[in-house]
Amino acid sequence: MSPAKVSHPIFSRIYTRCSGAMEKQGLAAYRTELLAGLQGSVVEVGAGNGLNFAHYPPGVTRVLAVEPDRYLREKAQVAAGKAGPRIEVADGTAENLPAADGEFDAVVMSLVLCSVDQAAALTEARRVLKPGGTLHFLEHVRAGTPGLARVQRAVDATVWPLLFGGCHTHRDTVRAMQDAGFTVSQIERFRFPESGLPSPASTCVRGVARRS
Repeated sequence: MSPAKVSHPIFSRIYTRCSGAMEKQGLAAYRTELLAGLQGSVVEVGAGNGLNFAHYPPGVTRVLAVEPDRYLREKAQVAAGKAGPRIEVADGTAENLPAADGEFDAVVMSLVLCSVDQAAALTEARRVLKPGGTLHFLEHVRAGTPGLARVQRAVDATVWPLLFGGCHTHRDTVRAMQDAGFTVSQIERFRFPESGLPSPASTCVRGVARRS
């Protein structure tokens, strides 16, 4: 079955232009922490323009980087060429990964669970993991303060998903992982960027969950 067509032509181009500034603001350091300690085979879900590729540690022998948006996938292929032959970029969606059951040691999801069917994507992540495999995640999530949470609900119901490629800011992503059969073993909650007024997408988590 061919993957579903996913295209956000305006958002993908804006994201590509803005992502460099986000990396300098500190996101690059979080990517390094996200991928630290990974070994063996990895499937990266929603690879975007490939900004994780330069941060994979030497212990990773293979990365299948799945990205459904054609524009971002082309950018990711360029980044993969610079990162080396262990990274393969493929068309596919989070809800329908081009991988066999139990094929991978780890799954990486960064800034993707806000814009997909969470239950389906996490079920797929669990399917392709070996027993005891790990999910490494870096996501923005539901705020812990009532005021910002209300703002998130309001923007999710109006313009935010239209402007930002289907993104929803008020998701309890950690709970969704637990409901999908993962045990969260490491978690760090933080605000990004650290300075300035918080945006609906400022509340973030980074961590590791293990297939139960």
